[in-house]
Amino acid sequence: MASTGMSTTMARTLNPSRRSLLAGAGLSALALTLAACGADSSGSSGSAEASAGGRLGILTSSTDINWDPAKSQSMPVTSLALVHRRLTTWALSEGSEVTVVPDLATDTGTVSEDGLSWTYTLKDGLLFEDGTAITSAHVKYGLERSFAPALAGGLTYHKTLLAGTEGYAGPFDGAHLESIETPDDKTIVFHLRQTYGDWPWIVAQPAFAPVPEDKDDVATYARTPVASGPYRVQDYSTGVSTTLVRNERWSADTDEVRLALPDTIVFELGQDESTSVQRIIASAGDDANAFCADRVASAQLAQISGNADAAERLATPEEGGPLQYLAINTERVTDVEVRRAIAQAVDKEAVVSALGGRLGAVAATTYIAPGIPGRVAYDSYPTDAAAASAALAGKSVGTLILLAANDTASQAVAEAVQQSLSEAGLTVTIDPQEGEVYEERVTQGDGSTYDLAIGSWNADFPSANAYIQPLFSSSEIGGGGVNISRYSNAEVDAAIADAVATLDADEAGAKWAAIDQQIAADVPVVPLANRRNSFLAGSGVTGFFVESYPAYPNYLVVGVGA
Repeated sequence: MASTGMSTTMARTLNPSRRSLLAGAGLSALALTLAACGADSSGSSGSAEASAGGRLGILTSSTDINWDPAKSQSMPVTSLALVHRRLTTWALSEGSEVTVVPDLATDTGTVSEDGLSWTYTLKDGLLFEDGTAITSAHVKYGLERSFAPALAGGLTYHKTLLAGTEGYAGPFDGAHLESIETPDDKTIVFHLRQTYGDWPWIVAQPAFAPVPEDKDDVATYARTPVASGPYRVQDYSTGVSTTLVRNERWSADTDEVRLALPDTIVFELGQDESTSVQRIIASAGDDANAFCADRVASAQLAQISGNADAAERLATPEEGGPLQYLAINTERVTDVEVRRAIAQAVDKEAVVSALGGRLGAVAATTYIAPGIPGRVAYDSYPTDAAAASAALAGKSVGTLILLAANDTASQAVAEAVQQSLSEAGLTVTIDPQEGEVYEERVTQGDGSTYDLAIGSWNADFPSANAYIQPLFSSSEIGGGGVNISRYSNAEVDAAIADAVATLDADEAGAKWAAIDQQIAADVPVVPLANRRNSFLAGSGVTGFFVESYPAYPNYLVVGVGA
């Protein structure tokens, strides 16, 4: 992204996933709002030792798994990555931050001197499940088809980062993108409209999976994809299950992240979350070699913590991950001293208690979440009710409207915030709304209906860019953007544009950390808590852990005991 500024069109691409949107936190299906909780260790494998072979079960409340990469928002460490590879991917191990590494490509990309072109070379020996050699043309076609309206629903960062995509509607009528070049079978070159230092993370997203044009049927590809990863789809029963078996054409010699331990992986679809947890607690029969894809709800944590065997199999990040926050509408609460007093008045430990205590969350102090490279810890506004009251003395602050989704967890957080602010002398009225109404008001409305709002965020890729830009760039105000504090600061906008365009990761990280604290001085948002997403595995499951980011298990390294 150019350092001279940031267009609204570009900004919109940086938060396309509704998985990353707020919808008010709570116990909804959105990843950013997972009300997870857990123990104090990221790992929780049973006593079994890892070995190749066996059947792994994955119990999920989802009634469908769409295996079409164009329509997927799946992270590079979960379901889709078992079947499809991308140009780059994520390396995620227990106790370490996630890093970007080569997948189909030989490296994470070579950037041109002007920062506008990225070149990738494919590894040798890459094959589809039918034995066809994977070429750069397959990657280009797979990406181009993601522009087709019939295949909408996937992540869309690439659609406006690539040059010359205006009006493009896919390759099915013979049209192709000049901004994607394939000079030979091994080379693919992307031409961007603006410099973008996080491009190596973008090419790890699902749409960058190769698709063979002669095997593509838009109507059926979601059920019968052509695999490039270690597993292929053997069977799909709508709403019941999908079974993966080994792709014999995949070679571990070309893949540094997928262990491909189980012989068979069976997703059991449409499972009741509570029942699934009970099954994995019991860990009987096939369930000993299975895990829950849904996070463990707060109500079941007490049961697990009282069961020594099950507690050892509960995985959760120590620091927490997804950010729960209080947005202050800066267009209505214009006095920065009042906003600072609000930040001091909020009792974050009360918020943590509302989210299930330390099992459910830990207090947050930064906008960049734990687990994100470059994050620097600080605490600009520790809770100080007396200082908040003193700062508010003589201020004329009317009744503040606190907008929150009407799910249980969001309302509990809102009530904790309301109590804290009332103790500092502020009057707060909670406005509970259905999730869709809440989202419309904070992202599409003019901001006139609320002074405060409860939000939550978990980014699509592990860069500070994916937190700071969507939440605080002025181009993200309204129109579907998620700058729900309606914060506008020209200096911050310029700093964001500069950091986005910085190609050196360490240099960019330092810039993002500085921007984090620069924004904090204006207090458009009060970080409340980092949610702790807990997942439960059976006693025979190995390699099962959860880190702060992405706050999900790494499916690519999970195995079952012999």
